[in-house]
Amino acid sequence: MQQYFLSCIILLPIITTQHFIIPSLSEKCNQLDKKALLQIKQEFGNPTKLSSWDPTNNDCCNDKWKGVSCDSDRVANLGLDDLNLPKPVPFPPSITNLPFLADFSLSRIPNLVGTIPPSISKLTQLEYLTLSHTSISGEIPNTLSQIKTLLSIDFTNNKLTGPLPATLSSLPKLERISLDGNQLTGTIPESYGSFPKSFMSMTISRNLLSGKIPASLVKLNLEHLDLSLNALEGDASVFFGSKKKTQHIMLGMNSLAFDIGKVGLSKYLETVDLRNNKIYGTLPKGLTKLMFLGEFNVSYNSLCGEIPIGGELQRFDEYCYAHNVCLCGSPLQPCNT
Repeated sequence: MQQYFLSCIILLPIITTQHFIIPSLSEKCNQLDKKALLQIKQEFGNPTKLSSWDPTNNDCCNDKWKGVSCDSDRVANLGLDDLNLPKPVPFPPSITNLPFLADFSLSRIPNLVGTIPPSISKLTQLEYLTLSHTSISGEIPNTLSQIKTLLSIDFTNNKLTGPLPATLSSLPKLERISLDGNQLTGTIPESYGSFPKSFMSMTISRNLLSGKIPASLVKLNLEHLDLSLNALEGDASVFFGSKKKTQHIMLGMNSLAFDIGKVGLSKYLETVDLRNNKIYGTLPKGLTKLMFLGEFNVSYNSLCGEIPIGGELQRFDEYCYAHNVCLCGSPLQPCNT
C-alpha cells in the first residue's frame, strides 16, 4: 500500500458546532441517581478526578459534582473524560442505572477495558453516546438499536472488532456515526442505505472493512463521509450526486474502482480525497465550479486526460494529481497535442 500523505489543502475558515445540555438549578438530585453515581465512582476505583463526588453531599446536581449535570432532579449529562485510572477497569455497569441519561461520554481513558455491555440498551433516553480513545474491545452490541432516541454514536479510536451492526440503520432519529480507528471487519451492510433522512455523517475510517460498496447506499444524502484506510472495493460513485448536500468525501487508501467522469458533484463540496484507489476516467469539468473546494487529492489512481482549467484545481500541488496513468495539464506536465 502506498504511503499515506497529508491531504492537499487550501485553508478555509472552519466553523464547528457542539451539542450542549444546559444544567438546571435543582436543589437536590434524585437519591437513586446519587446512589448510581457513587457506585460508578467505586467501580472506577475511586479516581482522584471524582473526589468531588462526596457521599455526604445530597445534591449531586450542583456544579461541584464534576462531569454531572441534571434536568430537574435527574442526571441527564455524564461526561467522564481524561480519568487517570491506575489499573485496567471494565465499563462500569452502574452507568445503566441512570435512566434519564441523555448525553454520556467516556473519552481519553486508556485503562478503560472490556466490552460495551448489551445492557446499555437500558438507557432509553440517550441521545449522545461517546466512547472514544479507550481500550474498549469486542463487538458493537446490537442492542444499541433499541435506544430509539439516539442521535449520535461516537466510538472513535478504541479496539472494537467484529462486523458493523446492520441494525443501526433502524434508529429513527440517528444523525451520525463515528467508528474511526478500530479493528472492525466485514462489509458495509446493505441496510445502511436505509438510514433516516436525518442521517448526515458516516465516518468509519482506519478499520479493516472489505467487500464491495452496497448499491443501496446511493439513497444516502451525507454531508460528511469518511471510509478511508480500509480495504473496500467496487463502485463508490453512489456517494456522489449533484443534488446531494455532500461537503466532505474521503475514500482514500482503498481499492475502489469507478469512472469519475460520470459522477455528479455536490455544489457544497469542500473536501474530495480519492487517493490510492483504482478510479479511472477523466476528471469532470464540474470540478471547476466548486466554490468551496479546499482539499483535493486524486493521486495514485488510473485517471487519464487533461486536468480541467479553472476554479481551484490549479491551486493544488502536483502531488495531488501524481501517479495516474495519463493525467496531464497544469499543475502536471502539459498534455501532448
